[in-house]
Amino acid sequence: MMKNFNIRVYGILINESGFVLASDEIIHGKEITKFPGGGLEFGEGTIDCLKREFIEELGQSIEVVKHFYTTDFFQPSAFNKDNQVISIYYLVKLIDKPKFKTTSLQFDFESKIEGAQSFRWIPLQTITESDFTFPIDKKVAGMLKK
Repeated sequence: MMKNFNIRVYGILINESGFVLASDEIIHGKEITKFPGGGLEFGEGTIDCLKREFIEELGQSIEVVKHFYTTDFFQPSAFNKDNQVISIYYLVKLIDKPKFKTTSLQFDFESKIEGAQSFRWIPLQTITESDFTFPIDKKVAGMLKK
């Protein structure tokens, strides 16, 4: 069986009130909470990937402020055990005022279908590892808490 790397790139967006943007999604039939972002495509740099993902997911352009964290432990994919996930996180800021819809409720989808997505703000003061689904996101949430 062929083993592959799955490279993911995520943005940590913290607003002026000290809230972190989280993305609730339905992926492979499961409700998950993660940071906004997604998969690196062949021929794409990590920052270009993140800018593309924010336009696709939020309809907004971002500026990458600085690198925050890259996975430093082995993490198999939750969806394919033959893939190793490497996630790269950047602190980002919006170029314009937020135009995307947010909710205060977790998994507040218009319809519960594959690919559904909703966004919500989590207070940085109360963020915990349990707010997120995947192990790497959990580690990053813990780092943000510090």
